[in-house]
Amino acid sequence: MTRVFACMRDRRATLAAQLLLLLALLPAIAHAGGGPLGIDYELGRGDTGIFNRNAQTGLEVGSWAFVAAGALFLGNDNELGHTFWQSADSAVLAGLSAQVLKYAFSRARPMQGDNPNAWFQGHGDGSFPSGEETLQASWVTPFILDYHQEHPWVWALELLPLYDGYARMKSQAHWQSDIIAGWLLGSGFGYWAAHRQVPLLVQILPGGVSVGFYKRF
Repeated sequence: MTRVFACMRDRRATLAAQLLLLLALLPAIAHAGGGPLGIDYELGRGDTGIFNRNAQTGLEVGSWAFVAAGALFLGNDNELGHTFWQSADSAVLAGLSAQVLKYAFSRARPMQGDNPNAWFQGHGDGSFPSGEETLQASWVTPFILDYHQEHPWVWALELLPLYDGYARMKSQAHWQSDIIAGWLLGSGFGYWAAHRQVPLLVQILPGGVSVGFYKRF
């Protein structure tokens, strides 16, 4: 019974996060446009300051480094380390799924003609879904689900996918529906990974990898 209630709380928490993100994006998507949801339009280019491309790629690389370092240093037997491994599971699988979807839908980016209905354009068009948005949502979700009750401030991690989504749209690299799809994809994998007792990567990688460097030395 306790597990059922915990599961219900997690689902409510995930739903609350989805609502929060949609409300935060509302000013950007409340505009008549095209695309599958009728909300896609090209934002005026403004990738300067904190939204410049270097800041975006820095967040991407930093996120991968943070998750990998935490997982390898703490190990799966550590409570926090277990969450890091869940995040690694989520990020890797969500990233691979996003890449497959990019090839499958080959949607043109806003900068490639300002046509949100340009799907199946062939090689080189990979707007849907946003891979960087998928990454941010995928790795923060296990941390939020594992620690939101003890440490409510962990909800602030949702600011990362929110920032990244807006920055990618300001770079005219993604449509609004690309961002929403990436966030849902990443959050879905994060939810799945957070409920696995043994992370998939721990199962398939050599046993010593998940021990944790702090234990070894």
